[in-house]
Amino acid sequence: MRHIAVIGSGPAGYYTAEASLKHWGDDVRVDVFDRLPVPYGLIRTGVAPDHQTIKAVSGRYEKTALTDNVRFVGNVTIGSDITIEELQSLYDAVVVATGAPHDRQLGIPGEELKGVYGSAAFVGWYNAHPQFRNLDPDLSADTAVVIGMGNVALDVSRILSKTEAEFAGSDIAAHALNILSGSNIKRIVLLGRRGPHQIMMTPKELGELARLERASPRVDAADLPDEGEDAMLEPGLRKSVNHLRSFAAIPEHMHADKAIEVDFDFFASPVAILGEGKVEGIEVERTEVKAGRAVGTGEKYIIPCGLVVSCIGYRSANIPGVPFDERLGRFANDEGRIVNGLYCVGWARRGPTGTIGTNKPDGFAIVEKIAQDMDKGVLGNGGKKGRAGFDALAAERGLDVVTFRDWKKIEEAEAAAARDGSPREKFADIEAMIRAAQ
Repeated sequence: MRHIAVIGSGPAGYYTAEASLKHWGDDVRVDVFDRLPVPYGLIRTGVAPDHQTIKAVSGRYEKTALTDNVRFVGNVTIGSDITIEELQSLYDAVVVATGAPHDRQLGIPGEELKGVYGSAAFVGWYNAHPQFRNLDPDLSADTAVVIGMGNVALDVSRILSKTEAEFAGSDIAAHALNILSGSNIKRIVLLGRRGPHQIMMTPKELGELARLERASPRVDAADLPDEGEDAMLEPGLRKSVNHLRSFAAIPEHMHADKAIEVDFDFFASPVAILGEGKVEGIEVERTEVKAGRAVGTGEKYIIPCGLVVSCIGYRSANIPGVPFDERLGRFANDEGRIVNGLYCVGWARRGPTGTIGTNKPDGFAIVEKIAQDMDKGVLGNGGKKGRAGFDALAAERGLDVVTFRDWKKIEEAEAAAARDGSPREKFADIEAMIRAAQ
């Protein structure tokens, strides 16, 4: 019997578990660990709450989780509750699938000011992540600045723009909905260092901006390249740029009819965040794109604002005992191999790139590598204690382990507590999750 430990219960973790079952069938046991008492990682706390069709992919992971050969081991932190070395002594292979839960830093003066948030924190707040439930952002100012030109920046801008009625059917956290309902924001500035042809926004997400009840997207036509240059773009990006062109064509009177303006500020790089004790503005330098890179022109201006959300990317969380590449913000690895018996997959392996679906081939590829290493005798091919050994250690240390059956009780309690029209009211408190599980 082969025993595999997967650290992280998000897409990469469950695709790895699924691939293990397909490769070894009944001759494998997979334990999927998570520091939270609830599974699904990014699906639960990263995907926008108004994108329920995307969140529905968790149904695929549940099928894997409900098999006898796969077990969810929640509420266990690797590195403190149990070390990586102890896991390696118990399992034939250990796969790090923790994603990239930390924000990349802006690296500019003032980013420590109150009212400046990274997207992991801000998105975690409105998605009921226990770590960020007390964020309590001040939305009393009339202008917010969102830094970044990817889908996460769009998500944040859309959530800040929606009316309470537009959240029907979503699972946005009640504490966030209460604060958003009292928001005074009238203008959201999306800052991008480069131009329209370098955005990372997908057509579907951009299109949603045009359908908001009280918000209007604004693009300066002067920022758009000649239309003929669009022909060189990849089809998806071409569609996205077409959306920007349609935003630039919106008549001024239609902007005036909306309460909130979402303003795309291209060729703009943040230089410093200003304020005494809290954010009061952001200093920006105008840029130009040379050989694909944004180069400062020396022209600077200030945008007064009371909220800044940085959506410039993520970093993996360091685990004691696991080699880490600080420059790239991910685990040091050679195509998924870290050291003998220790692997990484998904964002933990390649950094925060690709979609949820990208993790499927990644999970299957790492299982192939594990199988190769077992066949070569590089690591054990069964014979370790696996889950029985972990259970004995957990009992000895008094760990309060949450199983998938426990999670289903939490899920039932969240569904029962849902407001009208919402699929669930997520617990934002770990102790409340544990109580529901019991």
